[in-house]
Amino acid sequence: MNPSSSELTFQPTPGTILFGVLIVLATLVLGLITWKRSGYARGIGLLELLRLIIVVLVAVAINQPEWREIFEPEEKPVIAVLKDQSNSMKTADIIDPDNPSLRAKTRSEVATKIAAPDGWASLNDKMEVVFENFSSAESPAESGTDLNGALDEVLTQNPNLRGVVLISDGDWNTGEAPARAATRLRMRGTPVFTLPVGSETKLSDIEMTAFDVPTFAIVGKPVRLPFSVTSALPSDYTTTVEVITESGEKLTQEITVPAMGRIQDSFSWKPLQIGETKLTIRIPTTTNERDLSNNELTAPISIRKESLQVLIIESFPRWEYRYLRNALERDPGVEVNCLLFHPDIEKAGAGSGYLDEFPEPELLTKYDVIFLGDVGVHSRQLTEDQCRQLRDHVANQAGGIVFLPGFRGNQHELLQTSLSELLPVVLDEAQPRGWGSPTPGQFELTDLGLRSLLTRLEDTDAENADIWASLPGFQWFAGISRAKSGTEVLATHSSETNRYGRIPLIVTKTFGTGKILFMGTDGAWRWRKGVEDKYHYRFWGQVARWMAYQRNMSQGDTMRLFYSPDRPQTGDILTMNANVMSVGGEPLRSANVVVQVKNPSGKVETIRLQTGGADQWGLFTGNFSPTEPGEYKITMTCAENGGTLESSITVQGTVRERIGQPARRDVLEEIAKITRGSLIERPDIDLILKKVTDLPDPKPIDRRLRIWAHPLWIGLLILLLTIFWVGRKIVGAV
Repeated sequence: MNPSSSELTFQPTPGTILFGVLIVLATLVLGLITWKRSGYARGIGLLELLRLIIVVLVAVAINQPEWREIFEPEEKPVIAVLKDQSNSMKTADIIDPDNPSLRAKTRSEVATKIAAPDGWASLNDKMEVVFENFSSAESPAESGTDLNGALDEVLTQNPNLRGVVLISDGDWNTGEAPARAATRLRMRGTPVFTLPVGSETKLSDIEMTAFDVPTFAIVGKPVRLPFSVTSALPSDYTTTVEVITESGEKLTQEITVPAMGRIQDSFSWKPLQIGETKLTIRIPTTTNERDLSNNELTAPISIRKESLQVLIIESFPRWEYRYLRNALERDPGVEVNCLLFHPDIEKAGAGSGYLDEFPEPELLTKYDVIFLGDVGVHSRQLTEDQCRQLRDHVANQAGGIVFLPGFRGNQHELLQTSLSELLPVVLDEAQPRGWGSPTPGQFELTDLGLRSLLTRLEDTDAENADIWASLPGFQWFAGISRAKSGTEVLATHSSETNRYGRIPLIVTKTFGTGKILFMGTDGAWRWRKGVEDKYHYRFWGQVARWMAYQRNMSQGDTMRLFYSPDRPQTGDILTMNANVMSVGGEPLRSANVVVQVKNPSGKVETIRLQTGGADQWGLFTGNFSPTEPGEYKITMTCAENGGTLESSITVQGTVRERIGQPARRDVLEEIAKITRGSLIERPDIDLILKKVTDLPDPKPIDRRLRIWAHPLWIGLLILLLTIFWVGRKIVGAV
């Protein structure tokens, strides 16, 4: 490419010009004087001439001489037309304002018409128009939108890019923020003209948004199936939701979804057969509905035979202990052992299901839930080491522990043991025996308690609230200052307060891999009044199953596998925890535990689980991130105990691109603003062409050679200075 013009230019200032003239004149005068004093010797004259040349070169350099060449562009500037082809572009929400009765067009139809090459033919003489479709790097690509990636790619592939026309609904959901690529385009002087397609308001639609089916359920036991429905209809909508099992069993429920709102509710289902099955929840379509693809959800569930292991540790056979033990013993899915430190007998309580002493560590690991009553650290009760074993059981073995304090105040002694950090409340040390009153107190559910499955004694919210308000009261409650941070308070005292607020009575928290519940009164047995075991058993049964849920996800003779979240989606970080025991039942300190994960497409990934740490014997953990929806086959092996455990994890797909969602005009407006382009209000090809045609011609390429900073220039000065110095030595000048 030959330059159209070239010239030598300077970047002087008055100061540099004056300085240069002065030093040249001074050098000339001094040189003449020196030459005259030498008797006009030839050598001295040549040296002074060389000195003058060096000073002149320096005077020229400080005025920054540059060799400038102007090149006119030989290639046509490029205009890139980018068309979004993600799934959200299938939304049919573009109505012809002149004929509103006509069928609404999809966003993709409008974008395809605008991006048709024939409509851009008038630009071919001045510009090169390139057309690109984009979506994302996901699999399939249409399941996401990466605006930043599309803009970045077109900028990289077209060095002569003059402008970009972006046709999209703005619904970016993968990749980096589009503002990053927009900033790069602005630095290159490339404007982006954005054309938003789609309505900024949501379509009339009724959507089944969630179906939170647990990983497994127990045969013959009711299981709650929470769901939520979202409405974008202009008025309240009453309909019937139905759940259908693979065997054909059908459950129905009538709901009313508020206009432009959401409703959460649940089904109660009692599975009758063991095995793997799928549940489908469905809501009928409406005549005004635009998207018929989101009215149904399906989720798998495993139906198992229950076998919970429960240990109750108590110091005195109070009423709460007796009724709790009887209720759990009558449950065919629960095996109960009791350790009773009776103060009036020399040995621990004896009888069917009773233990003579605190179980050894290898036997303690079998218990899913431990109820810790009014016991402390005594010579005839717990020891410091046993408290540590209980703590480790919760932290490392995903066990659950229920604190049931009593009016003897023994649990205050636990504050000096390893169990202190498990307590979800701060006990009032000035009131170890708690508070009693002749007037019965009442529970009051918090907002969390109203939504919690643990406190669900009736099927509907209204019935459940009424039951809690009418339950027989309690006449004693523990001395409690407040709940600790990081806990969930499900119920408080209805009237008693302190400087922290209402007295918390039912509090939960997680610790390590396990769960904890604190019950601040021993009067729950009174709930049996008039209804026998109905509410008393339901509450404690829900607590026991909630605590044992993770431990019972997958288990064998010497290994147990549980994971979080229990209903993972693609892209989640799935934490896999394993409890690994020796053949004798003792938790292993170190072991070679390997998990092989086979994804739905058949690819196998190997994960080596790491030990939980020096104080977490038997716990091994690792992570992996599922990338595709479906059923993952899990095989866990341990070389040390020779065990193998097989299981499966169902991963739900994450729907990024949703049909019927409003277009995001604000995203496209920001891109146009950053790049100094403009947002085009309507899909008019003539208007777009005018915007592109009005772009200024590409600026000529201006190349400048900075002579004053060039290595050759500096080398010349050094050479001349060297010659000058050598010459002075030759002629004998000082």
